Amino acid sequence: MTTEIVSTLTDNSLPTNPKCLWTPSNPQDTQMEKFRVLMQTKYQDLKLDNYQALWKWSVQKPDIFWSEVWDFTNIIASKKGSHVLDTTELMDNIPVWFKDARLNLAENMLWAKKDSEKVAIIATGEGHGRRFITYGQLYKDVLKFAEALKSLGVEKGDRVAAYIPNCAEAIIAMLATTSIGAIWSSTSPDFGTTGVLDRFAQIQPKVLISVNSVIYNGKTLNHIPKLETVVKGLPCIKKVVIIPFVGELELEKYNIPSSVSWFDFLQTVPESKLPSEIEFAQLPFNHPAFIMFSSGTTGLPKCIVHSGAGLLLQLKKEHIIHGDMGPDDVFFYYTTTGWMMWNWLVSGLSVGATIVLWDGSPFKPAPTSLWELVDELKVTHFGTSAKYIQSVQEANVHPMEICKLDTLKALYSTGSPLKPESYDFVYQHIKKDIMLGSITGGTDICSLFAGHNAALPVYRGEIQSICLGMNIQSWADANKPVFAEPADLVCVTPFPCMPVEMYGDGPARSKYKSAYFDVYPNIWYHGDFVWINPNTGGVVMLGRSDGTLNPNGVRFGSAEIYNVVDKLNIENGIEDTLCVGQKIKNEDDERVILFLKMKDSKAKVTDELVKKIKTTIRAELTPRHVPAFVLAISDIPYTINGKKVEVAVKKILSGQKVTATGTLVNPESLDLYYNIPELVQ
Repeated sequence: MTTEIVSTLTDNSLPTNPKCLWTPSNPQDTQMEKFRVLMQTKYQDLKLDNYQALWKWSVQKPDIFWSEVWDFTNIIASKKGSHVLDTTELMDNIPVWFKDARLNLAENMLWAKKDSEKVAIIATGEGHGRRFITYGQLYKDVLKFAEALKSLGVEKGDRVAAYIPNCAEAIIAMLATTSIGAIWSSTSPDFGTTGVLDRFAQIQPKVLISVNSVIYNGKTLNHIPKLETVVKGLPCIKKVVIIPFVGELELEKYNIPSSVSWFDFLQTVPESKLPSEIEFAQLPFNHPAFIMFSSGTTGLPKCIVHSGAGLLLQLKKEHIIHGDMGPDDVFFYYTTTGWMMWNWLVSGLSVGATIVLWDGSPFKPAPTSLWELVDELKVTHFGTSAKYIQSVQEANVHPMEICKLDTLKALYSTGSPLKPESYDFVYQHIKKDIMLGSITGGTDICSLFAGHNAALPVYRGEIQSICLGMNIQSWADANKPVFAEPADLVCVTPFPCMPVEMYGDGPARSKYKSAYFDVYPNIWYHGDFVWINPNTGGVVMLGRSDGTLNPNGVRFGSAEIYNVVDKLNIENGIEDTLCVGQKIKNEDDERVILFLKMKDSKAKVTDELVKKIKTTIRAELTPRHVPAFVLAISDIPYTINGKKVEVAVKKILSGQKVTATGTLVNPESLDLYYNIPELVQ
């Protein structure tokens, strides 16, 4: 870390000399150390004698560093080219990486097909058995699906969407889509129809893939009614492919036009007419492959477009160099298809690993289900959320006493900050000799800013390191980096997995620039508070610094709540709404609070109205969107530009004193949010 910018200010609530909980026994054997030694050998004029020196070089010479990562991780391409990055390009102009390169994401995911009998995917979950798919079979199914898409007229740039659980078919369809150069977007079945249409209606997919039913928490849930509503709202769809995920398909009973079963769609092109090899479209580095969604505080969810090559290069760096993962490993992450961690999990195929898919509740049929899976399937890298680890702890489940876990090398946690007490729990009750990789990044980069490092120690309460090539700093003000002090997370130099655009943004890129570059010109502003330890180089995430909601580690925007509740306003006497998060005392979590301003100032928010609002939000979005409290308020603060003031209210509810600025139309309204009895902690 660059010590010349260390601040003398400190936050005494966070130790700069935390307890070391784990040290790698043979760091010299890790890919991180092998990469460092190789770089030191190749560039002898540099002094790369430790990780901090390697990191500093990686962000000071991004063009050289990322070219070396390309070679070290064995990126497959028909052409690499000599160009890597124009370092004079301003960051908010979305710099072009490897402008001469031509490659394909799916080809890089399927390179291990040469070992056709090696298991690529183990698909399982609540109510499901174990399904083993080899790399050879995966390759054949991707070939069939890709040819079926092409026969339907799907071309480069077309969108293929999926409303789908975490199943093997999702991966097959995604790889087929990206092999053509089309764009993939997915969301999970727990999303209600409004949440899905708010997303997919913006990108106008040509094909939609879904399922008949899902199983969650011991219940079989019929998915067809929701699917019928979504299809009706997307007249752009030419074909709906339905997977018999639970039980039998009954297409003739569904009110879904242009629908076809998964198996019939795979047979679109007869075996006799199938090519022997997949024709992987050779695409520019910045060619879009994924559209992901992240909500802000106003409007519809943002359609974030990621390039396939940018994510490939970044995620191979994270898995191979940081995570020490290779073809002999078995990688599991508890995720849904609507979370960026699904992409992170699936990218395990690019290193030739076996990946394990789980769909359903992680506590069914028993609280130990996922840990028993580790022993049965010989999982080496296990990923989950901080909330899950906390739930296991609260349930008094001690995996160490129940399972062997002798194959487990790494435990990943993300979604929300991992509490120091959870670090203790992992090493006391899960496994003593394990790399606990608390990782952080987000949908906006579909990867990590800071995370795991197989060659470094784990310190209590800290993310191990800022990732190579990611020049993040904590800024107290413009161009004022600090250490040991809470401040805004920024990234000051470009990185290959920056989004290539916001879908439908237009040539001015106004949505893109306002999302990341409005706070500091040409500097990526991430919207998180962060604390960086000058002694260890570790990172502590302190939560969101903007109005994005993050209950239980699931991020979404208040706009999603508004879009649902606003439809209830007129008939229920609601004039206006304000939705914010409130930090939960003594926890690294927050709860959602919804305020209602009634048209009649004397009207009460009845139990019946609260129930109606919560039920509607649960049905149209997800259970995780449901507010913890729905409360009446007599006024809602607005700026002179007509924007609801959420961040100030969030700070007040979290115990801070806020001084109203001249940008507010009604600054006195902030006083209403202090000391609300129901919210006092």
